[in-house]
Amino acid sequence: MKRRWRKLRQHDPVELNITAFMNLMVILVPFLLITAVFSRLAILELNLPGGAGAGDAAEQALNLEVTIRDNQIEVADRQTGPLHTVPALDGGHDLDALNDYLKNVKANFPDKTDVTVLLEPDIAYDTLVQVMDAVRMTKVATAGDVINSELFPDISIGDAVPAPAVTASN
Repeated sequence: MKRRWRKLRQHDPVELNITAFMNLMVILVPFLLITAVFSRLAILELNLPGGAGAGDAAEQALNLEVTIRDNQIEVADRQTGPLHTVPALDGGHDLDALNDYLKNVKANFPDKTDVTVLLEPDIAYDTLVQVMDAVRMTKVATAGDVINSELFPDISIGDAVPAPAVTASN
C-alpha cells in the first residue's frame, strides 16, 4: 500500500493546457473590436446653439430652426421669421411633409448643414427622435435603388418659446 502511495506522489507536476483558451481569445478579441466600431455609429452627436456673434457673415445667411409644437411643426429662419408650417395629422406629426420641405431648403442652401430643433415642454421623446431623423436625412430613389441622402446632420436642440395665445374676438 505504501508503495502505491509513493508512486502516485512521485509524478511530475501536470502542465496547464491553455490551447482552448487561446483559441477563444483569437476569436473573441476581433469580434469585440468590430462591435465597438458599430456601436460608435449608432450615436448622434448634438451641439449646443451658439451665441449671437458666433460664425462669420456667410454662415449667418440662414439660421434654420424647426420648432415642434403639439399641433404643428414650424420651420423658421432666426433672422427673417417663419418659413413654413406643417400642421399635425390625426395620428401625429406629418414628418413626410416636413422632410419634403427641408429637401427644398437644402436645394437652395446646399452647404448648410446645421439646424436647431426646438420643442415645447410636453413633447414626447419619441416625437423628438422622429423629427431629428426627418431633419437629418432623406431617402432618395436613384436608378432603382433607395439611398439615404444627408439634409442637415448637425443638430442642436433647445426649448421652444411658448406659442402666442390665440384669443377669440366678438
